[in-house]
Amino acid sequence: MEHARDEHHQHTGGADAHGTPADRSTPADGGPGEVHDGGRHEGHSVADFGRRFWVSLALTVPVVALSPHLPFVSVVRLVDFPGADYALFVLATAIYLYGGRPFLLGMVRELRIRRPGMMMLVAVAISVAYMYSTATIFGLAGMPLYWELATLVDIMLLGHWVEMRSVGAASAALESLARLMPQAAHLRRSDGTVVDVAPDTLLPGDIVLVRPGEKVPADGTVADGESSVDESMLTGESVPVGKASGDEVIGGAVNGEGSLVVTVTRTGAESFLAQVTELVRQAQESKSRTQDLADRAALVLTLVALGGGAITFAAWLVLGRQLPFAIERAVAVMVIACPHALGLAIPLVVAVSTAAGARRGLLVRDRMAFENARRIGAVVFDKTGTLTSGRFGVVEIVAAGDRSVDEVLALAAAVEALSEHPIARAIAAGVQRPEPATGFRALPGRGAEAVVGGRAVAVVSPGSLAERGIAIDSAAALLAAEGRSVVHVLVDGELAGSIALADVVRPESVAAVADLRALGIEPIMLTGDSRTVADRVAAGLGIERVYAEVLPADKAQTVREIRSDGTVVAMVGDGVNDAPALAEADVGIAIGAGTDVAVATADVVLVRSDPRDVVTAISLSRATYRKMLQNLVWATGYNVIAIPLAAGVGYSAAIVLSPAAGAVLMSLSTVVVAVNARMLRL
Repeated sequence: MEHARDEHHQHTGGADAHGTPADRSTPADGGPGEVHDGGRHEGHSVADFGRRFWVSLALTVPVVALSPHLPFVSVVRLVDFPGADYALFVLATAIYLYGGRPFLLGMVRELRIRRPGMMMLVAVAISVAYMYSTATIFGLAGMPLYWELATLVDIMLLGHWVEMRSVGAASAALESLARLMPQAAHLRRSDGTVVDVAPDTLLPGDIVLVRPGEKVPADGTVADGESSVDESMLTGESVPVGKASGDEVIGGAVNGEGSLVVTVTRTGAESFLAQVTELVRQAQESKSRTQDLADRAALVLTLVALGGGAITFAAWLVLGRQLPFAIERAVAVMVIACPHALGLAIPLVVAVSTAAGARRGLLVRDRMAFENARRIGAVVFDKTGTLTSGRFGVVEIVAAGDRSVDEVLALAAAVEALSEHPIARAIAAGVQRPEPATGFRALPGRGAEAVVGGRAVAVVSPGSLAERGIAIDSAAALLAAEGRSVVHVLVDGELAGSIALADVVRPESVAAVADLRALGIEPIMLTGDSRTVADRVAAGLGIERVYAEVLPADKAQTVREIRSDGTVVAMVGDGVNDAPALAEADVGIAIGAGTDVAVATADVVLVRSDPRDVVTAISLSRATYRKMLQNLVWATGYNVIAIPLAAGVGYSAAIVLSPAAGAVLMSLSTVVVAVNARMLRL
């Protein structure tokens, strides 16, 4: 098997001479970081819009110089020579066809799907200006508007270029995740030799060496070595995590000071990093409920702009104004009403929000549910593995006679350090260096015993204590009454003390519950544990409403009952038995360290397994919604004043917006929307 494994690495393509996987291709257009939008920018990259802008801007200079009757210019034209009109026509045609091509193609796509929108507005505006100006060059009475066509195309290209760069920067979470993986992995062969291979050729079961300072090439389990691993780019955990034999490591994490030998467990699409990347991609592509509102508003505004332009054109002709003036007003109306900022308002906030959430360890799988998180009125927590760590820990010690609590724990730890029982491991973990013990003997179903410092020490169950006829005091009896697991420590046959163990409450849970209450949200506990245990944990956390002894099949029904009064409910869990409840809740939140079933059912995944991130998710949802509303106001509010001015309502007061001025205002609103969305990162 190992021989075949080595041959696989010798004969697969692996990496080229530069360490790049052989089957990995590069974009055909432009460089890294470019965005190929599947919407109105389809077929055009960031670099493409940039090129078109700079070429059009360069051609605009001679167009302006050759244009007759420029405003604020006393001479007929800045540069004049025989044939200047035809030179102006050629330059303007180049700008219209080259610079205007994205908008003309966009109009065709919108007409094909019968949804006129933003691209159609721009295409109509520049086409009207171009055709009218061309007609004046070849005999129609009037004044060409080529300079306004050129400046309009320049400003529109600039606005789209800025938009795509902003969206691309906001979507950089995927690129940064992809860059986390190293270029090579040190594969240890069956003969002990180490060879460098491409990480994407690794298979489960492979043994790899991770040297100090290197990145872990794949998900796996530490087989040998000790080190601290920086997982901050993956989990958001700022403090390096200690790793030793048996611990899991994540592909892309940065190894610290020690060398690790890792057995690969997951590769390719099954790896943690690949799953995170896929969740981020799905979130960025998923539809936002607020986006539906923005799309409807954009369609209405498009119809208003086209209708307003037609009415403005007809009104000025009826009022006796010349054709060039009427056309200029109509073009100005269509340009100023162009809702580019509206189209950018929601998608950019979604992109920034998704990236910000990923950096904080929040992976959004369903945008609709995430937006709904702002309305959450109650958060239902599963107890075990969510509010608690899901493992035993010492919670209280009662000493008998004149012995101290520390002495009782030390004696018990010395015995239990030699046992593999979960309770034994929990007790042994309470002492850093347990005292050496000899003569260890397990007592099946009853405990264990050994000789510690010349004394016979036994750690036994309550049943074994009763068999020996040893009575316990009221303090020790109270430990068991509270629903905890209790063991008793005997020294030379006499009771030395009692140790209570329970599922350890996460230190972060107290802060999470307090923060939820500060937001006006009720925390609720849902557990299959006994009422006694549940009430004790809830009291320590400050949770008042508790559903205990709930069977796994009944958890979803309990969530349904909590929702019955109209409260928006979030469910937080980590186990297979939590999956139905996660699906039933308005917002399902899975602890990332939990089962694949729970994660697959949830709307939001908490990578760090920290209940405080529930508060972070709700706060981010509220902030995201606020930014969406703000952007909708910025994107549409200026039209209330700008459209009437563009139509010429203020003409008698000498207040008139030209098409170029309208384009400036439209682009300015786009920039404001982009900047406002980016501020969500703060």
